Amino acid sequence: MAARPVFVSYSQTDRQPAFGIVARLEACGIDCWVAPRDVKPAADWAAEIVEAIAAARVMVLVFSSSTNDSPQVRREVERAIHRRVAVLPFRIEEVLPSKSLEYFLSSQHWLDAFPPPLEPHYARLTEHVRAFLSTEPPPAATGSYPISPGTTGTFPAPSQPAATGTVAALIDPAHLRRFETELAGYIGPLARHLVKRAAASAAGAEALIVQLGAEIESETDRRRFVNACRQFLRTGK
Repeated sequence: MAARPVFVSYSQTDRQPAFGIVARLEACGIDCWVAPRDVKPAADWAAEIVEAIAAARVMVLVFSSSTNDSPQVRREVERAIHRRVAVLPFRIEEVLPSKSLEYFLSSQHWLDAFPPPLEPHYARLTEHVRAFLSTEPPPAATGSYPISPGTTGTFPAPSQPAATGTVAALIDPAHLRRFETELAGYIGPLARHLVKRAAASAAGAEALIVQLGAEIESETDRRRFVNACRQFLRTGK
């Protein structure tokens, strides 16, 4: 998948403004990834989204009352924050995020895109995205760079991918299926792709459990996941 610097996240109800944003950004030479347009035929939808978010530098979130009701959008935002991808909410309605989204968005810079028409707001969004992409991300350590003119955010350096290997064959397939089931209870269908990818380089089942646990934001939920998987290794239950 070719890396595209902007991932556009939206609820299906907001498809029209989302694709309006894509059209405006791409007309200005800024490549975007947006579903379903950029999901390859017969591809694993969840895997495509995970890879596109990981490759992006900024997620433009079309935010409305529908966003609060969309589990898919929440998972995409959660994934972006986890991968240290900057999130720029583009608020098309005067509503506040639900508690589950507020946890991820409370420290983000917001752009209000009301009252209509949206076109002048698209222009302002384009300026902010261009300004953000013109900066260099910190190469190795945590650093600060502008999210938009006059606003500064701090983001940790992206985590380095694990070295590739062939140890996946050493992990019992039954263990992999159970880890996927346990992880899906916390992050949804993305678990299937994450388990498959992590298993390709994990140095055994215990290391895989720890690596997968890092995908869960809540420390309490992470501990529950790790304990459940370790119990399954010990007892098979």
